[in-house]
Amino acid sequence: MMKPATEALLAEYLKQLKLTAILRSYAARSREARKAGSDYEDFLLSLIESELEARADNRLKRRIRDARFPIMKTLEGFNFDEAEGLDRRLIREMAEGTCIQEKRNIIFVGNTGTGKTHLATALGLEACRKGIRTRVLTGAGLANELIEARNERAVGRIIQKMSRFGLLILDELGYIPFSREGSQLLFQLLTERYERASVIITSNLGFADWTQMFGDPTLTAALLDRLTHKAHIVMCTWEGYRLKESLRRQAQAKREKE
Repeated sequence: MMKPATEALLAEYLKQLKLTAILRSYAARSREARKAGSDYEDFLLSLIESELEARADNRLKRRIRDARFPIMKTLEGFNFDEAEGLDRRLIREMAEGTCIQEKRNIIFVGNTGTGKTHLATALGLEACRKGIRTRVLTGAGLANELIEARNERAVGRIIQKMSRFGLLILDELGYIPFSREGSQLLFQLLTERYERASVIITSNLGFADWTQMFGDPTLTAALLDRLTHKAHIVMCTWEGYRLKESLRRQAQAKREKE
C-alpha cells in the first residue's frame, strides 16, 4: 500500500505536470498491477498509454467542437443502397483523407435531399479523426461573415483564420444568390485557399448555373476554374431520400385506410 503522504505528493506532482489521465487511473491500475505481479516497466507503460489515449481523445473532441457541425453524420449512417450510381470506393478513398492531404477539393452537386450534406459532414468527421482541422459553414453564412468583416476592415483576419483549417466545408451553395460584394469576398477567400487547402462544397446547382449565385460570369468562370482543378466532382443524380420517405409514408397511410 502507498503511504498517504506519498500518495498526496504524487497526486500533486501529477496535477502540476497536467497528467490528468494518469492522476485518474493510477490508483486502480496500481492495484491491478500488484495483483497481477506486473513488472514496473509494464505498469509505467500502461499509465503512459492511458495518458496518450486521453489526450488524443480530447484533441478529437476539440476538433469536432471547432468544426461546428450543425448535425453529426457518419458514413456508416449513409444509405448507399439508395444512392444509385454513387461510387462507394471513391467515397471510401476520400474518407482516408489522401485528397485533403493533397489539397484537392470535393464538390457534391445534386438535387435537394440526395444526401450531399450528409456525405460532406461524414467526410469532415473523418478528417477530424485524422487530425485535420475542419470548419463547416453555409455559403450564405460565410459571405455574411466576410461582409461584416469588411465593414470592420477585418477581412484579412477572417481569411487568415480560415486558412488555419485544413478542410473548409461550404454547404448549401446555390440556395441563396450572393450580393456583388459577397461574391467578390468569397472569390478572394477561395482563391487564397487554391492549392493550399481543401474545400468541400455542396450545391443544388449545376456548374452551368453558378452564375446565378455569383452574378458576374467572369468571376464565376475564374472561380470554377480554381475549384474544379484536380477536384473530385460527385454528381448526386439519384432521387432524394426525403421525397422517397414522404412517398413511402403516403403509400403506408393509404394502405392502412383501405
